[in-house]
Amino acid sequence: MRNSNLQPSGAPQDAPRVNPRLDRLHAYPFERLRKALAPLTPNPDLRPINLGIGEPKHPTPALVIDALHAATSGLANYPMTVGPVELRAAIARWLRQRHKLSTLDEKEQVLPVLGSREALFAFAQTVIDPSRVGATVVMPNPFYQIYEGAALLAGAETYCVNSLPDHGFVPQWGDVPDNVLARTQLMYVCSPENPTGRVATLDEWRTLFELSDRHGFVIASDECYSEVYFDEATPPLGALAAAQILGREGYPRLLTFGSLSKRSNVPGMRSGYVAGDASLVKAFLLYRTYHGSAMSPMVAQASTAAWNDEEHVRANRRQYAAKFRTLQPKLAAVLPCDMPDAAFYLWARTPIDDAAFAATLYQQQAVTVMPGSFFGREAHGINPGAGYVRIALVASIEECTEAVERIVRCVRAL
Repeated sequence: MRNSNLQPSGAPQDAPRVNPRLDRLHAYPFERLRKALAPLTPNPDLRPINLGIGEPKHPTPALVIDALHAATSGLANYPMTVGPVELRAAIARWLRQRHKLSTLDEKEQVLPVLGSREALFAFAQTVIDPSRVGATVVMPNPFYQIYEGAALLAGAETYCVNSLPDHGFVPQWGDVPDNVLARTQLMYVCSPENPTGRVATLDEWRTLFELSDRHGFVIASDECYSEVYFDEATPPLGALAAAQILGREGYPRLLTFGSLSKRSNVPGMRSGYVAGDASLVKAFLLYRTYHGSAMSPMVAQASTAAWNDEEHVRANRRQYAAKFRTLQPKLAAVLPCDMPDAAFYLWARTPIDDAAFAATLYQQQAVTVMPGSFFGREAHGINPGAGYVRIALVASIEECTEAVERIVRCVRAL
């Protein structure tokens, strides 16, 4: 017998119920930019150049492609969430060498993930307890939007710590009120920072670790840009290295997140790692076992090859260094911008509203850049991203040079 509760065919249906927390999400910056530029027509006499998205454009190393081709038999097997031992060993060995760590156990303190973005989001779902009143996630502002989305969908509130030029874009972590820190469960730190390119100092890490000890929150250190820097003699300080220098055995309440996307020019491979506190790695592995986020055996084998080779990474850095040495002074002559400590962005001050500047540049010169206000939130009376644009020098030096020349023409016309 037909269920009498079913509505007849053609009758209006109620909208399906979805997680109400989705309503709290903001539009992603790239979607905001797409909508803002959609009604505009770029200069038809110029070839469009997109410096808005931080997608590496340098060639993928041949050793990675060869390893992918050699691993096609792995498609016949279900992958393990914990990842193959060879990959975990390669990641641990690289981390020990790169950050001069005395200890890091690949069995207990390292886990492969599907790129740092996926892991940064999923980790919040692992550590946030929304049943605790006022559960809070602290983050820098401007910030990588995944931090906010992860916090809101985990049932937490967010607290933004502004990065302002008066302080060299260093978030004033020590100014966060104690009553906020008392309910904080997770703090996102980004170093090298997106979008400013600033690297956290040892003193900054000391402050962060002291706050974590006092209030018991976990630190997620986003280090996906750690291998794009400009002086081979001074690689950026990482959170694990800072913890070791400060005598924090076992890296308590700390996980670092890294990726091959920028280091090895393989953003489409979606390969990264988390490493640090063994108890957090264990909990994250449990979550991921149910989350269904095991790495393909092909990607795992290619990732192992990438982590085991450093020459292609140095060659990659040389390309970025050449671009920044040539182009940063030219851009700074019209748009104030400092040389970043690391990463492949310039954080440039605009002569007019940042969104209006991006629209004008797109119309007049067919160049796309990202308005800084799209990365920030109104906090403590200001949006610290307002009045800036993020310029990603990811394309070839020829294309980046042409884009910078057009930006200069646009500014001078203003």
